[in-house]
Amino acid sequence: MTVECAFAFFAGVIVLVSSSPWRTGSQRIGLWLTAFVGLNLIQSGFTNWCPAISIFKAMGLRSSDARS
Repeated sequence: MTVECAFAFFAGVIVLVSSSPWRTGSQRIGLWLTAFVGLNLIQSGFTNWCPAISIFKAMGLRSSDARS
């Protein structure tokens, strides 16, 4: 798995998890978590840096543009 795939997977999981509080009555938690993920994605688009990507690289995942 590449860093880019792991990042997309992680963002998707967090968005799905953040939608579950809507059913349990904790709308604020889901809204804040969704907003946090959205802002993090926007920030990473501008700066080309994201804490999750740094963690994935530290775990040993390679970037898709890395040479083998």
